[in-house]
Amino acid sequence: MAAWLGNAVLLVVLAGVALLAAMSYHASHEDDPGLTGEVALLSSALLGALAVRSPALATGLAVVVAVLLFAKQPLHRLSRDLLSERELFDGLFLLASALVVLPLLPDRGFGPYDALNPRTLWLLVVLVMAVGALGHVALRVIGNRWGLAVSGFFAGYVSSTAAVLGFGQRAKESPQLTRSAVGAALLANLASLSLSVPVLGALSPSLVAEQRWVLLAVAAVLLAGGLLGLHAGREDEVAPPTAETRMFRFSHALGFAVLVGGMVLLAAALNRWIGAGGAMAAAVIAAAAELHASIATLGSLRLGGAIDAAQGRWLMVGLLAASMGTKSVLAVVSGGRGYGLRVAVGLLASLAAGAAAAALAPG
Repeated sequence: MAAWLGNAVLLVVLAGVALLAAMSYHASHEDDPGLTGEVALLSSALLGALAVRSPALATGLAVVVAVLLFAKQPLHRLSRDLLSERELFDGLFLLASALVVLPLLPDRGFGPYDALNPRTLWLLVVLVMAVGALGHVALRVIGNRWGLAVSGFFAGYVSSTAAVLGFGQRAKESPQLTRSAVGAALLANLASLSLSVPVLGALSPSLVAEQRWVLLAVAAVLLAGGLLGLHAGREDEVAPPTAETRMFRFSHALGFAVLVGGMVLLAAALNRWIGAGGAMAAAVIAAAAELHASIATLGSLRLGGAIDAAQGRWLMVGLLAASMGTKSVLAVVSGGRGYGLRVAVGLLASLAAGAAAAALAPG
């Protein structure tokens, strides 16, 4: 409206809406002291004005407002009986990061070689926070052992690296949960590995057949390690997180995104400096930050005839080695030696199984 009729008209309209809201509250405050309807009326007017100048921001804010209005009664009960002020703050911070900040960031390359995508990097921040929140909720609702297992496996479909980081924080806060956190981290990697099948299958089903022995060998060891870690845990010695426990740590999430950005930048630089011959090296380096994109690169190289089936299997092992190496370092940094070394042993054992499968596979 401001764009069409000027700021003065917009101010008059907003003042009129505010006046109507005030009159509505004055007429109904004795029977209903709440301000939900009046706030919704004023918010709708403000969002309508904002949509002209910034549609993405207005859309994200509108979703937040709609969710809050729709969930007013459940949220009231949650905030009064179940959730603490800390959990509400963390939840709203995560919601704003995903629905308000993320849509505003440009979805294109910036920096040297146009390698850094602000939206992708912020998405990683959101994912790390979401994994932490998921683990917190699962631990409170289900309990320590199965809460970690369930949240770990499904977090792997979002980001196994973020899961390793998040469960490391959990292990550092509660050392008695270290073995269960290790099991959950390995299950997260199992879930992430399973995503390789649709990534390769989308390019060509034959790629899945070529890589099946490597993938099955790695998956078997990850599954065994995950179940062993959960079975050997000492969950009964520590209470589940309380309502006052932080759901996630923003500084850790931001640091993870910075690390990923550095890895992607290095891969882009190698690809530019070395040329086409550096594609495989760039894919391995990029796998340290994002495995599935590098697996797609592997599929493209194989379909293009740049590598044969045997080279493709060994390149898969190299991609997994880069990814698991990064996760091992992050595990030590986030969860300490006890957690980090156990995760590293599990990942390296699965990698050794994959390498053996690549060496013994026919063709």
